[in-house]
Amino acid sequence: MKEIEVLRSAAVICCNDNMDILDVIFQRRAVKRFEPVAIGEGARERILDAARHAPSSFNIQPYQLYWVESAAKRDEVTKLCHGQAPARTASALVVVVADIGSMPATTKGQVEWMRRSNFAEAKIRDYERTAKIGRILFMPGPFGIFAAVKRALFWMLNLWKTMGMPPLSRQDLFKWATKSTSLACQNLMLAAEGLGFNTCPMEGFDGRRLLNYLGLSARCHEIVMVIAMGKKSRTYVEPPQWRRPLHATVSIL
Repeated sequence: MKEIEVLRSAAVICCNDNMDILDVIFQRRAVKRFEPVAIGEGARERILDAARHAPSSFNIQPYQLYWVESAAKRDEVTKLCHGQAPARTASALVVVVADIGSMPATTKGQVEWMRRSNFAEAKIRDYERTAKIGRILFMPGPFGIFAAVKRALFWMLNLWKTMGMPPLSRQDLFKWATKSTSLACQNLMLAAEGLGFNTCPMEGFDGRRLLNYLGLSARCHEIVMVIAMGKKSRTYVEPPQWRRPLHATVSIL
């Protein structure tokens, strides 16, 4: 019930009509300096909930979000972000991590939700079967041995049927997870903008040390970005924004 109320209130703020969400998209900018303003618990929950509702491949949601708001922890993370101005002045930092080990727990959680929601047993079995196949297809195996088998199998299948190639290596898995993780990042930044806050996505950080600081393993986790968040400083002057013309970006076929 609480989740429904959160979504309704977010919709009222951001989505009164189509132009409202477009305004949020067009006005969002990467802000480099923030005012020392706290982000309340209610706003924090709505921003993170918006990220959680981003689309993801097979609904696996292969990411973790770490909201860093205490001064001491922000200082530590800021050092690992090379002391950048957005990190130094932000009210909160969100470390966004692609997690390729989340599939078993996520699919188990979805099965439990389906049972609580009184889905038909046949539907639950179908989902469990699909999830099991997915786990096998996404498994690189020791020394990448499954990757070689998958490559040969799908190459042969592709001779007579058009189909995609599943992730073959751990690197491919991280690339797959990063796509869904980036969608969650965009949702998070747009929600923050709609609630009156500003953000700055940062790629400059010491990924290895930041993973260690969070107690994560590079085997299953990769930091996609760190998002600085707060209220734009009154002294910060945004530079003019340039984007390539639409015709240079889009092809209508």
